[in-house]
Amino acid sequence: MDERDTAAGPDVPGIRLLELVTVMARLRQECPWDAKQTHESLAPHLLEESYEALEALESGDPEALREELGDVLLQVIFHAEVASERSDGTQYTIDDVADGISAKLVRRHPHVFGDVSVSGPDEVKQNWDAIKAAEREAKNGAPGSALDGVPFGQPALALAAQLQRRAERAGVPPELADLEGSADAAPSEIGAELFALVARARAAGLDPELELRAAARAYRDRVHAWERAEGA
Repeated sequence: MDERDTAAGPDVPGIRLLELVTVMARLRQECPWDAKQTHESLAPHLLEESYEALEALESGDPEALREELGDVLLQVIFHAEVASERSDGTQYTIDDVADGISAKLVRRHPHVFGDVSVSGPDEVKQNWDAIKAAEREAKNGAPGSALDGVPFGQPALALAAQLQRRAERAGVPPELADLEGSADAAPSEIGAELFALVARARAAGLDPELELRAAARAYRDRVHAWERAEGA
């Protein structure tokens, strides 16, 4: 039997997560590198590991994806452990993180955890948006904007697509996505064309970020082939 197995048994879902929390707490106490990390110093790793997980997903290698998801999970556990050590009243634990997302999932799935009936995935999404909007209004004391919470630090193509998705679900006229000749923010002609291209990709049911990544991989393969031919 694996020496890590506990009284709860090795097959209990989530049992290894408890072990990871224990390992992380010990690293914070006994490893000089882990002990000195902060939310700010860890931030680049959170982004890097997420991209590596996406690359593993695109590669079609399930074992690589499993490993990279572990690295992403480590970042969540690491940040929560750092937060748990604060003593200024802002501290929280990994249990608080898990409790928050569990409560959100239950709250936004009344068709599963309540008595709401839905006709399919589209209505699930509509309900999610309506519940999210109500939460935002309750929190801010005002309806706010459908674009609230969109992170502008994400890649530009993904940002444009998320803005357009949010606006579309809020009933914003699609012609507002046509920025050519706009005096607002004065985007360049190329910028306006790129934004319009994102709208075209979405209209075709495609994710512009993933499509450009696929094109980049194809270009990489062509360059590699050219390099091999030149070196032959």
